[in-house]
Amino acid sequence: MHPTVKTWLDKSREELDQIYRDAAAGEIPTGDTQGTAILAGSVFAKFVATFARIFAWQGKVFDLFSTDHQSGVLVNKVTPFSLKLIVAKVYRDKSWMDDKETIVIDYSKTSLLAKVIRDEIREVEPGVYLGKVWWGKKRVLDFALTRDFE
Repeated sequence: MHPTVKTWLDKSREELDQIYRDAAAGEIPTGDTQGTAILAGSVFAKFVATFARIFAWQGKVFDLFSTDHQSGVLVNKVTPFSLKLIVAKVYRDKSWMDDKETIVIDYSKTSLLAKVIRDEIREVEPGVYLGKVWWGKKRVLDFALTRDFE
């Protein structure tokens, strides 16, 4: 696990919200990313992150298709086998949290299973993203994405 993400597992929801608010949208990721579910403010955060990584969700694979690299699609890596399922559109828009620019991961037109889910991410440091998961208009979870530089 990336060292920055590891520190986030010990933070409260309010602390993670402030990190998110202080970050710019950054670059839209490309390619394979590693995901970490964050149950902020919980004594079980490390257990949940490990359990989710092994059994449920391992990250996202971004495949940008626009010529300006400002929009694209992604698939989530899910199940213990990292199956590439659950497609979403990726684009820039205003955050539901603070109305500033963010990278939106929108499932509303691409997935029956996750139709009511919207993710938002911001690049906190190069290749390290903090994300918010919205169920309808209610925020339900935080997550991190990291990518390796080659």
